[in-house]
Amino acid sequence: MAIEKKPRNKMPEQDAKERARNFGEVALGYTAQQAKDEASRCMHCKNAPCRQGCPVAVDIPAFLEATAAGDFDKAGEIIGRTSSLPAVCGRVCPQESQCEKMCLRARIDGAVAIGNTERFIGDHMLQNGCKPRKAAPIGKCAAVIGSGPAGLTCAAELAGHGVEVTVFEAFHKAGGVLVYGIPEFRLPKSLVQAEIDKLCASGVDIKLNTVAGKTVPIEEIVEQYDAVFIGSGAGLPMFMNIEGENLNGVYSANEYLTRVNLMKAYAPESATPVQRGKHVAVIGAGNVAMDAARTALRMGAESVKVIYRRGREEMPARAEEIGHAEQEGIEFCLLTNPVSFAGENGWVKSIRCVKMELGEADASGRRSPRPVAGSEFDIVADMVIVSLGTRPNPLLKNSFPALPTSAKGTIVVNEETMQTSLDGVYAGGDAVTGAATVILAMGAGRKASKAILQKWGIV
Repeated sequence: MAIEKKPRNKMPEQDAKERARNFGEVALGYTAQQAKDEASRCMHCKNAPCRQGCPVAVDIPAFLEATAAGDFDKAGEIIGRTSSLPAVCGRVCPQESQCEKMCLRARIDGAVAIGNTERFIGDHMLQNGCKPRKAAPIGKCAAVIGSGPAGLTCAAELAGHGVEVTVFEAFHKAGGVLVYGIPEFRLPKSLVQAEIDKLCASGVDIKLNTVAGKTVPIEEIVEQYDAVFIGSGAGLPMFMNIEGENLNGVYSANEYLTRVNLMKAYAPESATPVQRGKHVAVIGAGNVAMDAARTALRMGAESVKVIYRRGREEMPARAEEIGHAEQEGIEFCLLTNPVSFAGENGWVKSIRCVKMELGEADASGRRSPRPVAGSEFDIVADMVIVSLGTRPNPLLKNSFPALPTSAKGTIVVNEETMQTSLDGVYAGGDAVTGAATVILAMGAGRKASKAILQKWGIV
């Protein structure tokens, strides 16, 4: 029987010209009717391939069915069984390469907008004050190092089973990359705080301004708690190591976004300064690069260029983020690679670049770029943001030598249980994989919590 075509409901958005100069959320969210209409597009396939594409195994068909029926509370309860941050995931997860990629409806008239619908349900749950109940104590305690998506997820899962959980967070605000890395226009910080407040209401104790390995020795934490989960992220930026990189006005994307997002350097009353470049260049083409470029535009830049050594098809950022950046007027300088920075009086003024061409595919499957002889040229820039990825900070490794790490500084774990070679010590998220996605970090936190509970005979 032929399936009636029912086009995907488009997400309402701010006008591109208007949003390019404000920090308000770009995507405005579905109405209740749009959410129901979109959820009704689900064909309820027998094997639910969409669920196989979800790192935290949300029962997608079930929550869509409840949404289509208008039972938003039930939809939220279904999502909450496996995901503790639905309002966040609905906004920042790369659904197009995970659950929606597996949706069979994509072959007919477009995949069901699972992420947009999850966002609606997540917002509904927060707006209606749905708080988790406090579980009865089971006499076990756990420490979580880092309050990013991996740590928050592990903490929520353990607390939900009666474990006394303490989270150690180095910054003055909890949330990890959700608060320092992702801009307000993609993920409102009030929403992240609401999720954290919900977690605290379940009994989780979050100790801010506490650097594990400095403020509190990690050995001491391991001795005091029945289990320890390390979700400290990957906050150490990588640079190109080229001439002029130490000039003033050259930032890492990590520093730039932290100043703007977490320290709110855009506000007149902020005590944290940040440069407002007129002609900004961002090196890299991942999601963080898009975030940095779009932030610089909102900070008043007259022009913003994204410089990337490969072509359009190789750009690792989400298609949605690339599209939004283009709509806002950001220019892409593709097949272009910086070779040096030039400056005046200690401040960057231009970038010497070389044109690139693509050769054979590298180990990752992407074609390797190589310079075109004699193609050097300059790009004017009074501010440069380097976005080439991050690695785990060596603080943990240096302060806790017993912790097993790889040559890249990532923590080595059993991928099935997320346990390190140390008894009772688990790890997950970017600290293990290197910089990755929010949902993959959440999946690791959930996997570790399950292993901890199984070890104690709880589940």
